Parts: sequence; C-alpha cells; structure tokens
Amino acid sequence: MSHKLSEPLGTERLYTAEQTRALDHCAIHDYQVPGITLMSRAASAAFGALLENWPVPECIQVVCGTGNNGGDGFLMADLAHKRGIAVTVYQLGDPDKIGGDALLARRQALANGVNMQSFAAGVLSQEGVIVDAMLGTGLGGEVRGEYRDAIDAINSLAAGGVPVLAVDIPSGLCSDTGRVLGLAVRADLTVTFIGLKRGMFTMDAADYTGGIHFSDLAVPPEVYTRVYSDCGRLELESLLARLPPRPATSHKGHFGSVLVVGGERGMAGAAAMASEAALRCGAGLVRVATRAEHVAALVARTPETMPRGVSSGLDLAPLLDASDVLVVGPGLGQTTWSEQLLQFAAASGKPMVLDADGLNLLALGRIVDDSCRENWILTPHPGEAARLLDTTVTQVQSDRFAACRALQERYGGVVILKGNGSIVAGQGQLVLSDYGNPGMASGGMGDVLSGVIGSLLAQHRPPLEAAALGVCLHGAAADIAAREGQRGLAATDLIPEMRGLLG
Repeated sequence: MSHKLSEPLGTERLYTAEQTRALDHCAIHDYQVPGITLMSRAASAAFGALLENWPVPECIQVVCGTGNNGGDGFLMADLAHKRGIAVTVYQLGDPDKIGGDALLARRQALANGVNMQSFAAGVLSQEGVIVDAMLGTGLGGEVRGEYRDAIDAINSLAAGGVPVLAVDIPSGLCSDTGRVLGLAVRADLTVTFIGLKRGMFTMDAADYTGGIHFSDLAVPPEVYTRVYSDCGRLELESLLARLPPRPATSHKGHFGSVLVVGGERGMAGAAAMASEAALRCGAGLVRVATRAEHVAALVARTPETMPRGVSSGLDLAPLLDASDVLVVGPGLGQTTWSEQLLQFAAASGKPMVLDADGLNLLALGRIVDDSCRENWILTPHPGEAARLLDTTVTQVQSDRFAACRALQERYGGVVILKGNGSIVAGQGQLVLSDYGNPGMASGGMGDVLSGVIGSLLAQHRPPLEAAALGVCLHGAAADIAAREGQRGLAATDLIPEMRGLLG
C-alpha cells in the first residue's frame, strides 16, 4: 500500500490573519502595489458584489471602524454616492485615531460629499443594505463597548429581513479559528480579499458568513509563493480524479478486504452501517467481527458482507490474517470483550481506522503496544478529541486547527477532527472539508464515515488521501440527500449518494 502523495491535497490555500497581512505587506512593499490601490480594489469588489446581489438598493448604510476595514467601507460609500445611491456612513470609534490608507479613504469620501455620522443607538434603519466594515481580521479579543452595540443592532435588523454584507469577514468572527468572539455579525454575504481566511470554513462560521465571494485584488501571483500557508481547502472533484479507473480484468482481490470490528450487544447497527458503507464504496470484500447473536441480522440486511461471531481475541485472529484493512470501533463498547478485540486488532499491525469506542479505549490507555503509529486513521468528534488530549471540548473547539495538529503529533498517522468544517491532519499537511449540513446531526454518521475511509484505504489510497476523500464524499453525499430536507436525514441515506459520486 503506497503512502506517497505527489502534491498537496488542498486545491485552495487558507490563511490566518497574520498570513493575510503578510500577503498584503508583500504586495505593497515587494511588488509596489500601493495600499490605497488595494483598498480601492477591495471596495470595488465588495460594491460590485453588493449590486450583484441587491441590484437596486433603496439605500446603503455603512458601519465603519477605525482600521483598514473601515477604509474599505469609506470607499464603498464613495462608490455608492457616485452612483446616486443614498448612502450614510456610521462611524464607530474616535475618527482622530484613523490613520494611513483608511484616513485617505475617509478624506476622499468626505470630499466627495458622503454623509457621515457617529454611530449611536437607533440610528440604523430598516431600509436598504447594511455594510459591516467595522473590525475585519484585526480583532484580538472579545467584542466590547459600542462595537458590541453596533453588532447587536445590525443583527436585530438582519433578523427582520434587512440584508447585510460583511467586508472581509463578519465583525466578531475569529478569522483564525471560526469562533465567535462574544458576538458577531450575521451576514448574508461576505466579500473577502487577498486570501481565504481559514476560520470562515469551520466552527461557528457557517451561521455568520452567508455566501462567500473572494477577490484576490489582482495582486501579482508571485505574492502567493512568498507567504507560506499550512492549510488547504479540499475539493471533491480533484480528489475523485485521483481514483484510477478499474481495469476490465478486475476482480475482488484487487480492491482489498476490510474487516469491521464492533457491534457489542445492543449496538449491532453501528457495525452494520460501517460494513455496508465499506462495501458500497468499493471494497472487494467486507467482513464483520461481532457478537454471535448479531450475525443473522447483519446477513439479512447486507448479505454481501460476511459477519462472523467472535467471543474473544483468539476468535478474531484468523479474520485479522485474512484482511487488509481494519475498521475498529463502530458499536465496539467498552467491555472486556471490546478491549480484547481492540488489543488483538492493534497487535496485528494492519492499517486501521479507529473510531467511536475504539478512540475512547485508546484515551483510557487500553492499547498496550505503541499508541503512536503511522498506518492508522483516527476519526474523533470534539468530545473524543478532548478525551484523547486530556482536555475539554471547549478547549478543542477554541482552535480546531491546533487541536487536530496536536492529536496527529501525539498519536501519529492521520487524524480527522469531525464537525462543522472537518479538519484532517497528516503527512505534513492540514486540510479542511466544508461539505455537509446540519442534517448530519444524527446517530450513525460517524459509523458510515469510518466504513467509507476503510474502503478507500483497502483500495490502495494513501491514508491522508483516503481520509480527505472520505470526509468530502460523506459531506457531499449528505448535501445531496438533504435536498429532500435536513430534518430526518439518516446516516444510511448517504450510502447510495456516495456510490453515485464515486461512479
């Protein structure tokens, strides 16, 4: 099984606030693009996106801070004024503290007759479009004072149907982590510049960004070679393109054998879903090691899988020998039986997807051999991740990127931190999948995902690629299935959609 990747998996680079500032600095100082030129391009891109979405606004209300984000807002107001659109700028903070390019932008807008007022409670009206140009990526802590009041006022109007456009990133949303810093603007559209911010695709972000429109502001392409980004955004089509076509002479032995280990008493469904997903996503053979009383039900559900009742690790040994890839954890439980099966599976040295109670047993120290290995894929949700890192869910969610990297460094192999904007770490790469929807908040989704990834591993995909394709495929299938409604979406609804996407 090859573990080599020829190129980074992420098709789009994602940047932190610091990295975005470095791109900006490089364009200005190394390639002589004046800062005010970049600001003008940003304003033009945002104003164009506004008119594309709301072609005839009754008016535009621009709420500006004192930094460069406010500068973008001043120039947007200037463009609207020149078009004859009624526009008002509401200023937050002390105007005397505005400097640099933002000050040039403000002076230009004032000279051209743009109406500017200080922000105060009740000044925003239920008309036109609101533009959030308050804080951008420069926020270093919780939102406070008049900025909090302004965000609250904008969100109240947004809840009543007034459209909101956020400039670069919704104010109050952390561009590095996707966390809400106390309170954040709920935008209908976010127009972002220079580099895509990684926090816009995970954690809380989807509830705040609305649609995302990106403009590179026509900076020289060489700028992007000068600033390192350690994170990429995954794209399903490019991952599917990596799958080789099946030769006409193919037989089941070419596509690997998966063994699902799990299904303690009362949890047979988890093992059934994982094995069915592995089969439907292309594995040549799928076996299940489970409690004997579950065998008949598994055969009745999916006769193509081969369930075997096992009562001990010794019963598991021949199944391990006959398998290429293991999926350990779906419905495994945390009993003596569970621990013994996990111990034997780990000792086999076979490539392994570890999920659910497999991860919980790992966190409890129940794997006696080296618990840091290169040929496994761990798939924790935030709760499991917290147990593996001996921390809290709040700490994990405060910086999902850092948590995923810490898990990979501690346990090796490839780690998927599941959730809104799943993050995958391994083989020197950090990638993000933003496929999926809230309908996936139902039991069994993780079991299906583990089966998919096991199937892709068995089909000779490198671990990082199997994990990345698995999470994208899983999320994209859920998006297709949710066209009939998110409520009531079941994990098994994804399986036929994944098969269709794989082709």
